[in-house]
Amino acid sequence: MAHKSVTETSIQQTRRAPFKSGDEATGRTSGKAAPTEARGKMARNESALVPPSRVIIDRIRPEIDGGKFAARLYIDQEVEVEAVLIVDGHDKPKGRLFYRHEDAKAWQWTLLKDKGNDIWTARFKPEKLGRYLVTVEAAVDRFTTWRMDLKKRVAAGQNVQVDLQIGILLIESWIPELLDDREKRLVGAAMAQLNDLSKGESFDEASISAVLDDPALKAIGDKLFDQKSLVRFEREIPLQIEPVIARFSSWYEFFPRSASNEPGRHGTFRDAAEKLEHVKEMGFDVVYFPPIHPIGVQFRKGKNNVLTTEAGDVGSPWAIGGKEGGHTALHPDLGTFADFNFLLSRAKKLGIEIAMDIAFQCSPDHPYVKEHPEWFKKRPDGTIQYAENPPKKYQDIYPFDFECADWRGLWEELKNVVQFWVDRGVRVFRVDNPHTKPFHFWEWLINEIRSERPDVIFLAEAFTRPHVMAYLAKSGFSQSYTYFTWRNLKWEIEQYMNELTQTELIDYFGANFWPNTPDILPESLQIGGRPAFMQRVILAATLSSNYGVYGPAFEHMEWKPRHEGSEEYLDSEKYQLRHWDWKREDSLAPLLQRLNQIRREQTALQSNRGFRFHPTTNDKIVAYSKSTENGERVLVVVNLDPHHKQSGTVELPLIDWKIDENETFQVHDQLTDARYFWSGWRNYVELDPHSLPAHIFVIKRRAHAVSEFDYFH
Repeated sequence: MAHKSVTETSIQQTRRAPFKSGDEATGRTSGKAAPTEARGKMARNESALVPPSRVIIDRIRPEIDGGKFAARLYIDQEVEVEAVLIVDGHDKPKGRLFYRHEDAKAWQWTLLKDKGNDIWTARFKPEKLGRYLVTVEAAVDRFTTWRMDLKKRVAAGQNVQVDLQIGILLIESWIPELLDDREKRLVGAAMAQLNDLSKGESFDEASISAVLDDPALKAIGDKLFDQKSLVRFEREIPLQIEPVIARFSSWYEFFPRSASNEPGRHGTFRDAAEKLEHVKEMGFDVVYFPPIHPIGVQFRKGKNNVLTTEAGDVGSPWAIGGKEGGHTALHPDLGTFADFNFLLSRAKKLGIEIAMDIAFQCSPDHPYVKEHPEWFKKRPDGTIQYAENPPKKYQDIYPFDFECADWRGLWEELKNVVQFWVDRGVRVFRVDNPHTKPFHFWEWLINEIRSERPDVIFLAEAFTRPHVMAYLAKSGFSQSYTYFTWRNLKWEIEQYMNELTQTELIDYFGANFWPNTPDILPESLQIGGRPAFMQRVILAATLSSNYGVYGPAFEHMEWKPRHEGSEEYLDSEKYQLRHWDWKREDSLAPLLQRLNQIRREQTALQSNRGFRFHPTTNDKIVAYSKSTENGERVLVVVNLDPHHKQSGTVELPLIDWKIDENETFQVHDQLTDARYFWSGWRNYVELDPHSLPAHIFVIKRRAHAVSEFDYFH
């Protein structure tokens, strides 16, 4: 096969006219970028074109699938963008990051800084939620290259007369681009000094350095980009700026219908509002309710998921729709919209977000079944196919047919459902089984909602295959349920956390760790007793910045399965009312309260970045730390055996933490307030699961006074 010529090869980089700057000094630009001139697909009059730039912008991070999807970042943090800049030979590149909110016309820019190994980085602080666009320009840094080479030659005692003259010509080329008279005078003075130095017989290193290292001259050189080699990255990369609660949240799930203080009475929104005080005391900031809509009567499930019902059976909340209405109606036994508004108001005063369940499916009694039969798939016998996940059957649920002829009407109606609740003040949604609906539907719906309300977040209840979960996250879901529920062994936990934090998933997958859900009572909680509940929630709350529990069932250590080998609860709350004693003395509420307090106090636990595991000499003990850029470090050590005391040594990276091997430092256990003095990179731990199966250490170093310690930094 013959090689393609340069004129036939599609060069990935694009050459564009530079951004037009209205005020270079402040880093603000006016107007949008000029049209693209494709490089590689050259015009027929090739002799009129300059050669391709020698600078390559190899990649930008974060960039998801070539900019098809937006990386996820947060309003309270600076956005850091990295770019790989390379140029042939020994010349140095330089670059600048351009950024703007998608609603803004004006670009802003900031210089990229050399991070080493050809990686350049820049930061900016987002001003509002929503989508930002970023791109990078780069050019050969002829001034810096000349400065560095000249200094080396002077230090070696070489004749640099010609080199000084080259510098004069280089600086002179800046003058047409300078608008400021002060800068022109400064440049003129520098040229005169270099000219005088070039006439000498010897070249004084200090005198030359005084000119080359003048901060004012360097600042001018930094902002001027060589037009001949200027190149812009081929794409504008989207970044989604989300509210803090998308990155850091503590969820508590309970059924409002089980919130009554009287056994046997159906709970109401008013009852649920009272329970918010208890949830707030434990430190949770998101309360998630299963569906609160009317429940169908046809094929209603009885207690423990049986197909026959008895008088008083309330059915599954996920069988949505009845004579009272569908997805925009409230279950009459829960209360009215006035009661729901009261609940939202109480939650807001307490600093709690109410998360609603979005389950796009219908009971056979849903109004949609009669009003829009075309939205459902019929079998050859004329009946509608109910939902299945073999061998599981959901006779009380009809799935939508997203491939029906009126798919546009269906999509619009479902978007209107979400918008209905957004308009009533709901900002957090837990989406039931999103992987059973088209991915493009979610991408469209979430974008439509966020175009008006960028503060809305969506949690995907997608216990499915890894790539499907990842694609849903790319499509716009802020958070996702995970496999944590089934990761119990040390190697399983380490492998999974490394996947979530050390791969590109960290840029878009918002992991939310749940030890249990109404659907899942994992084996670890069935056989491990109270130590297992403590162990699992400590892991969830410290491994992930987002975590949640299926509330009273976890708080009260509900452990009985429907039958041996099942992950279904016996007397599952999905099919019947439950009465919970919210003031039980053996409740895990004190531990949950302390965990959430630690999470609020230790900012290292509020993100999944800065995470790493540490070796231990016992595979029943796992150790890991989370760190912030300002040096805060939280070290967590957990006994994974719920039955026996375990001990061993933990190995710490003292060199990376800039702690001398002979230095004594303090580890302060946030769970017990105990303080230990450690020295060296290997230290002993012993954990009894029947008292507390974990340490959550804040590392402190000795200050100037022998008896005083400061936070590690």
